[in-house]
Amino acid sequence: MKIFSIGFLTLLALTSCTKTEGTGGAATVKGTVIVEEYNTFGTLLDTYPAQDQKVFIIYGSEDNLVDDDVSTSYDGSFEFKYLRTGSYTAFVYSDCRTCASGDSAVKVSFEIDAKKDELDLSDIIIHKY
Repeated sequence: MKIFSIGFLTLLALTSCTKTEGTGGAATVKGTVIVEEYNTFGTLLDTYPAQDQKVFIIYGSEDNLVDDDVSTSYDGSFEFKYLRTGSYTAFVYSDCRTCASGDSAVKVSFEIDAKKDELDLSDIIIHKY
């Protein structure tokens, strides 16, 4: 019984030290969401920063579980702080005229490695009709 207990505690200690994607690291990911507004004929009317737009993030490769979200600032900017090394996907919802639901997700996948402490994503463009 004593050997089993020591083995179990050792296994527990080893698995609890595994760091996966998510919070607890030192990296920051920043980006900006830009709205392209169109009229009913598909003509671009205006381009401006998306204010108070929800940006979601998925930690790791699980494509169906949202782990966190933030809202964009007045200038369309957002950031996720304290990320560990690993794979991530950030996404926002955009109007979609050809989608049955009326909207679709615009996804940006990215990697954080041990050498990066800050990552700037390119502008994420969403549409408004």
